[in-house]
Amino acid sequence: MKLEIISPEKTYFKGDVDSVTLPGILGPFQILNNHAPLISLLTKGLIEFSTNGHIKEMKISDGFVEVSNNNITVCIDPIKKKVKLDE
Repeated sequence: MKLEIISPEKTYFKGDVDSVTLPGILGPFQILNNHAPLISLLTKGLIEFSTNGHIKEMKISDGFVEVSNNNITVCIDPIKKKVKLDE
């Protein structure tokens, strides 16, 4: 799957992932390969994704996600603190 995490100012991540867990407004949910298309609001919480056998995390305040044809686009408010993705 392809994941892109963007804000109006910058791209925080763009690459292949195995899974993504997102902070939905009704609770966290996971997206795996061949997930049904969806658009969902996101709330304050943690995005977790697996890439090349490593789990990476990113704190967000809110946003939304679109999933279609194994492409996941996460649009978030700009992050005020410098983001460091754990490796």
